[in-house]
Amino acid sequence: MPESNRNEGDVAAIDRLCSAYVDVKTEMAKTIHGQSEVIEKLVICVLSGGHALLMGVPGLAKTLMIRSLADLMSLDFSRIQFTPDLMPADITGTEILQDSDQPGKRAFEFVKGPIFANIILADEINRTPPKTQAALLQAMQEHEVTAMGRTFELDEPFFVLATQNPIEQEGTYPLPEAQLDRFMFFIKVDYPSFDEELAVARTTTGSATQSIERIMSGDDIIAYQNLVRRVPVPDHMYEHVVSLVRKTRPSSKEAPEWINGLVTWGAGPRAVQYLILGAKAHAVLNGDYIVGKENIDAIAKEVLTHRILLSFHAETEGVTSEDIIDRLSAETSVG
Repeated sequence: MPESNRNEGDVAAIDRLCSAYVDVKTEMAKTIHGQSEVIEKLVICVLSGGHALLMGVPGLAKTLMIRSLADLMSLDFSRIQFTPDLMPADITGTEILQDSDQPGKRAFEFVKGPIFANIILADEINRTPPKTQAALLQAMQEHEVTAMGRTFELDEPFFVLATQNPIEQEGTYPLPEAQLDRFMFFIKVDYPSFDEELAVARTTTGSATQSIERIMSGDDIIAYQNLVRRVPVPDHMYEHVVSLVRKTRPSSKEAPEWINGLVTWGAGPRAVQYLILGAKAHAVLNGDYIVGKENIDAIAKEVLTHRILLSFHAETEGVTSEDIIDRLSAETSVG
C-alpha cells in the first residue's frame, strides 16, 4: 500500500491478525494433522463472513476440524446431523404449549432450534430433502430466522460450515443451485499424505489428549471482518475479477468461444463479491496490505467451482470446473 494511503492502525491490526493466525494453525495442529490448505480456506471464509461447503470422504476429520475451529475462536457451536427424516422445525425451532404466569392459562412459547449458534456444522447436508435444506437459506443470507410469523435475529458472528459425502449416492439429495450459491467456498478435503497419516496413527490411538487454547473471541472476529473489508483493492483488480466471472457465462459477450461448448450456466454477481472479499482476507493473512492477482488466484477455485454448471459435452470429455477456471485465469490478463 502506498505510504500516503496507509492506515497505520489497520497495518498494526493486520500484524496482530497474522500473529493470531500463526497461533490458530499451531492450536489446530494439536488435533488435525495436515489439511493446512483446508484450514486456511476455512479461516478466510470466517474472516470474510461467508459460509463453506466441505466435500470429502468419511474419516477425514471434517467435523473435528470445524469443532476445533469453534473452540479456539470461543464461539457457540451447534452440530446438526442431516437425515432423510429431518424437518425444518428441527433446525429453526418450534412453538410448544407452556404454562403461563396466569393460573390455569397456557400459551405458546418459541423454543429456538440448533440454528441459533455462532458456528453451525450442517453434517452430511445432502442427506436431507430440499425442503429441509431450504430452512437454512434465510439464516445464511439474512442472518435471521422467521418462524410462526415472527422474525428472530441470529447472534453475530454467524457461519454455516456444511459437509457432504461424495461417495454415497443412494439416499442423498443434490443441493439446489440457490443454496449452493449461498456458500462462499466449496472446499475439497483430500486424503492426508503418508507422513500425516502416520502422525494420525501415532497420536490418536493412545491415551494422551490435547486441549485447544482459545485464541480469539467473537468480538475479535467481527473486528477482523471489518478490517478485511477496509483492505484496498486497485481498480484494475476489480476489473480483473468482473472480467473473470463474466467469462464463465456462455451468454456473455466477454466469454471465449470454447466456453459455449463446455458450460451451461456460469457464475453470478455473488461470485464477484466473494472473490474480492476472499482475496482481501487471503492478502491480510499473508501480511499484505493490498490485493493482488495472486490473492484472487489463491481462492478462485473455491469460489467458482460450484457456480459453474458443466454441459453434457464437458462431462463426456472429462473436463472439470477446475480445468475451466485454470484456463480462464491463464487467459484473463490484469489490466
